[in-house]
Amino acid sequence: MSTEVKIPQLPESVSDATIVSWHKQPGDQVKRDEILVDIETDKVVLEVPAPEDGVMGEIIEPAGAIVTAGQVIARLEKAGKGGKGGGKKKAARNDGGKDTEKTAKQLDTATAGRDAADEGDDPALSPAVRRLVNEHGLDPAEIEGTGKGGRLLKEDVLKYLETLEAEAAQAPAAPATAPEAQAAPAPSAPPPAPSTGPSGARPEKRVPMTRLRARIAERLVEAQQNAAMLTTFNEVNMKPVMDLRAQYKDRFEKRHGVRLGFMSFFVKAATEALKRFPEVNASIDGKDIVYHGYFDIGIAVSAPRGLVVPILRDTDTLTMSEVERTINDFGKKAEAGSLGMEDLTGGTFTISNGGVFGSLLSTPIINPPQSAILGMHRIQERPMAENGQVVIRPMMYLALSYDHRIIDGREAVQFLVTIKDMLEDPARLLLEV
Repeated sequence: MSTEVKIPQLPESVSDATIVSWHKQPGDQVKRDEILVDIETDKVVLEVPAPEDGVMGEIIEPAGAIVTAGQVIARLEKAGKGGKGGGKKKAARNDGGKDTEKTAKQLDTATAGRDAADEGDDPALSPAVRRLVNEHGLDPAEIEGTGKGGRLLKEDVLKYLETLEAEAAQAPAAPATAPEAQAAPAPSAPPPAPSTGPSGARPEKRVPMTRLRARIAERLVEAQQNAAMLTTFNEVNMKPVMDLRAQYKDRFEKRHGVRLGFMSFFVKAATEALKRFPEVNASIDGKDIVYHGYFDIGIAVSAPRGLVVPILRDTDTLTMSEVERTINDFGKKAEAGSLGMEDLTGGTFTISNGGVFGSLLSTPIINPPQSAILGMHRIQERPMAENGQVVIRPMMYLALSYDHRIIDGREAVQFLVTIKDMLEDPARLLLEV
């Protein structure tokens, strides 16, 4: 008797998913809760575990197939009804029946196909590992996997790259060219023919978009087409925040076990500004404006699969240390590809920090159905006029993109000025003035 492997219940906003890769092939022994397959939704990669112990049977839906919640994608057989081919084949010899021999041959073929796949160039890889392998042109078969069942982990690929770099650094330099070879050719010598080898090649590579990348593209186009989007700019003197951070960062880390960054200051300043300008925290639903009585701020994070926006819930109730700790956890989960749907669902406002990549100025795009997004940028020392004197200050440009259908220019500008004032006088964050 076989057990069906089904696609788990998907989040309410997700209608289907794509099978990314199978970790087990027909004939493989399987333990309960062992990961059988990765499936990708518009937002996250989900792992489907084995419902019970057994032997991998028929795979109904291959990698790349579009599947829906509750759909049967494979079957598990009872462990006593075969293993990796040997037990089944032995039973065939003992019975001597033609049907049993045929079954054994089919299982042998499946096992051979699996072994060939294991030795090929396309083993089951996680999204993060696949990105590294493709980016550096590596052969996964040459890398030793330390994960469960020999599965290749991201750490294995990074270690392998470090080994390659070390070997390249220790390689002896090429011998010097002989003086005769350095002599210029005679004037009558014909010019060398143009290179037609690999150096003259113009390679191209075509790969399908991941579901996440396709969804990002869809939402960004949707935001520009369906919202009356404008961007207002300002600049903030970061010296007060930098001085406060330098004064207390060691004690903060010792007390709370997490580093004090800039993002917590921006989250708390944005939360206070959202309280004062509720339309920036609102959204449009048909012909209605929905004013949210809570503050869930999304923090844009660059992950191996693309941009993701995990949500800080109820930021008005969080301390600075809680903000920093949660953002730090989000970064680790994004890098490992383990963000869940609960981490990414909802949000009433978003903060994006392009400054970590060196961006000096940009116009961020609204994350629908939200009505505004704050863009942070690189801190750069610039000459500024203060009290009739030219002084050097660490300045950051701020950008607020907003939906003009719900937010007027006055509110947008005042919202951004409120954030600027809070950051230039951090005591106001504590006093809420």
